[in-house]
Amino acid sequence: MAQRTLPLQDPCARQVESVMTASFLDRFRPRPAAQPEPVFDGLAQVRAYWESLRRDGAMPERAAIDPRGLIGVLDRVFLAERIGRGLVQVRIAGSRLADFAGIDLRGLPLSCLFTAESRPQLGLMVERAFAAPAVVELDLGLDRAPATGLVARLLLLPLADEATCRPILGALGFVAGAPAHGKLQLQSWRDEALPQQLPAIPPATEPAPARPIRRLGHLALVHVSD
Repeated sequence: MAQRTLPLQDPCARQVESVMTASFLDRFRPRPAAQPEPVFDGLAQVRAYWESLRRDGAMPERAAIDPRGLIGVLDRVFLAERIGRGLVQVRIAGSRLADFAGIDLRGLPLSCLFTAESRPQLGLMVERAFAAPAVVELDLGLDRAPATGLVARLLLLPLADEATCRPILGALGFVAGAPAHGKLQLQSWRDEALPQQLPAIPPATEPAPARPIRRLGHLALVHVSD
């Protein structure tokens, strides 16, 4: 009886075929959906309004802040003044911030909204906003619901220095469904340094020609003004 010889197969080829098959099948396996970026309602409007008040890159004046330009987000906006290194005192605060704190924030330090362990880094970022100057963003969690992750974002926008204080415009935006009360915890932070405006240098002018003010024969007394 004639025997039929089967062709030999390379074991390495079978291994490559198996890997390719598994890779091919991976394309059809369900993948977890990407988490959508959280939306902090109102912060973009506050930043856009602040930018609209800048002239030639300079910081906006505090007197230029008009509540009519912040309609719809006034409940989460505040004005504060620097009272020490890394410390700001709230002067005006929206109703949403007062409700979250459970107290009228006027006259209180901004740090009262934060947990004790978050306050040192908060102070560093507040000082950064003044010193650079810089726009600062802080991503925040909540001590009462740490598992919920990101629940709020704080935006700090420096204003032009005044004779008696250094003001800052701030806004605190919450994600939808964020808890109504608690202490904020810093999760991450970033800053955007603003370019410094150097004073304009006047164009150089040619010195005025020297003119004799008194002649004595062939000699002349000359006065040159700087």
